[in-house]
Amino acid sequence: MTHLVVHGHFYQPPRENPWSGVIDPEPSALPYRDWNERIHAECYRPNGVARIVDGSGHIVRIVSNYELMSFNFGPTLLSWLERMHPETHARLVRADKESARARSGHGNAIAQGYNHTILPLCNDRDEETQVLWGIADFRHRFGREPESLWLPETACNERTLETLMNAGLRYVILAPQQAQRIRRDANSEWQDVSDGSVEPSMPYLYRSKRDASKSITLFFYDGPLARSVAFDGALRSSEGLVEAFADAASGEHRLVNVATDGESYGHHFKFGDRGIAYALDVAAASRGLRVTNYGEYLDHHPATYEAEIKVGENGEGTSWSCAHGVSRWIRDCGCETGGQPDWNQAWRGPLRAAFDALRDAAIPAYERMGSDAFDAPWKVRNEYIDVVLGREPAETFIERRASRALSHGEVQRLHTLLEIQRHSMLTYTSCGWFFADVGGIEGLQVLRYAARMLEMMEDSGMTPPRERFMTHLAEAKSNIASNGTAADLFRTRVLPSRRAIASVSKEIAPTTTANLIAHALADYATAAVRRGVAVDATLAIDVCARTLRDSIAAYLDTPGDATFAAAHALVSLVSPFGLVVLERAQEVMYAALMRGVSLDKNGEELAHLLGVSIDVAEVEARKSSVPPTFEANDS
Repeated sequence: MTHLVVHGHFYQPPRENPWSGVIDPEPSALPYRDWNERIHAECYRPNGVARIVDGSGHIVRIVSNYELMSFNFGPTLLSWLERMHPETHARLVRADKESARARSGHGNAIAQGYNHTILPLCNDRDEETQVLWGIADFRHRFGREPESLWLPETACNERTLETLMNAGLRYVILAPQQAQRIRRDANSEWQDVSDGSVEPSMPYLYRSKRDASKSITLFFYDGPLARSVAFDGALRSSEGLVEAFADAASGEHRLVNVATDGESYGHHFKFGDRGIAYALDVAAASRGLRVTNYGEYLDHHPATYEAEIKVGENGEGTSWSCAHGVSRWIRDCGCETGGQPDWNQAWRGPLRAAFDALRDAAIPAYERMGSDAFDAPWKVRNEYIDVVLGREPAETFIERRASRALSHGEVQRLHTLLEIQRHSMLTYTSCGWFFADVGGIEGLQVLRYAARMLEMMEDSGMTPPRERFMTHLAEAKSNIASNGTAADLFRTRVLPSRRAIASVSKEIAPTTTANLIAHALADYATAAVRRGVAVDATLAIDVCARTLRDSIAAYLDTPGDATFAAAHALVSLVSPFGLVVLERAQEVMYAALMRGVSLDKNGEELAHLLGVSIDVAEVEARKSSVPPTFEANDS
């Protein structure tokens, strides 16, 4: 019997606006509101209700792929799912429990480093916190201890493995090119496998270099198989995929293990969720493949061979997505996604240097006040995940851990300092460096975290190194001339995203809007403050509605991607005024239809999003009840 393990790494970077806690509309994700919503619709939800179909396309059975495959979800993505799509979140938890029942107590889910930072590039404390927060998040959601933790980009060095061992983890999944050498036992000669030739059909034991009593099991996934699934179209045929799995079976342990981005199953490859469902639920058994997970496999086939990993350039480590170790997240190594032939990534070093400057400036203030208030301030930061997860109010959390009585002001400042630490780690989210240009949405997002961090540092009485920070950003030049540098982007694209939130009173502070509404609200609030009057939430609603109406009207009169994107973003906004805005948007659309406006494909999509029927008979029936605010000649 050959054992088959397919692992899916499901992840999106944290996308929330750091001032509002809500994701701003992302027009590049059209026809969805943002990329999380789009990938949820194409991948995360479908994999929980995957269709098994017969030769005629009829549904035979619906299965959860999460019960069939090993998987991890990024903690920040899970937080979003729990809030926005609780049914999908519940399916993940249920799948882990069901798989544990079927796999001798070993659930399919494993943990992940908290916000997907490249762990070997973290300082010691951040690496420890990222691992401990990832484990705590897993424990909070799945109700058990994880056996493993997915390393972001599989990036690791020897220090990272020591951190995992210190956390009590049992195994870790790595790429074949990360292995340096193997041996049968302590009395055997080492065999060099640094060319990627490590045998993936067995587990390997890695022994701690610091503590002889500690070790961790390494699984090196099958590289060619993983590439065929992720990039070469293997999901086009479930039977062909299973054939490839069966052909890969070799070695005395008879293990086939594959690891890819989970988004391969539906987002990167349409209907990939159905392909892997049929392969694992139906076709695998017919080829003598027993679907399992790493934890169950280890119970019956413990590691006998030993392995050591590559240390990488400057001891920085290696990864699955950079041919130069982990250089993709620190320098211009040539690895990128989405660029043009004449582009470069020389911006990576200055961007990291800018964040390093903020991180290093924040440490002394936290240590100074934290040491006065707590016996172990860094241990307190490791436990702060309880506040992030909403398990405990910040004030209670701080007071319970204080070594002396604290004033209300001290509690508030300590809370701010802990939030500064959290945002510091968020700036290092790996996607900020992964792509071709600093001006992409991922680069702008990590800059937003830095902007919020700067703001909190100033609010807490610190003097942040703003000039040094901006100097580093000025050295990070975008490949797109109109973007200028990261410093220009910080001023023109990042800081404006906070103005509406920062300027408007608490009544509308939770509002996240498209730029058009944000600017209208900011202008309104500024004018109100100048006149010395309070910001009126009712008037703010009218500002939102008028802006929305004008946007849609502009789109209907002059169809185009830009105006449609604005309208889509506006009608999808999450705010306390959502229903009011939606109702007015529907009125505008009906008024336009009754005026005889002909809708193109984009217009029909907008009508669908608004829940507006474009049926001629229904439109005619509404003509007698046109809302007075939006008469048929209203533009």
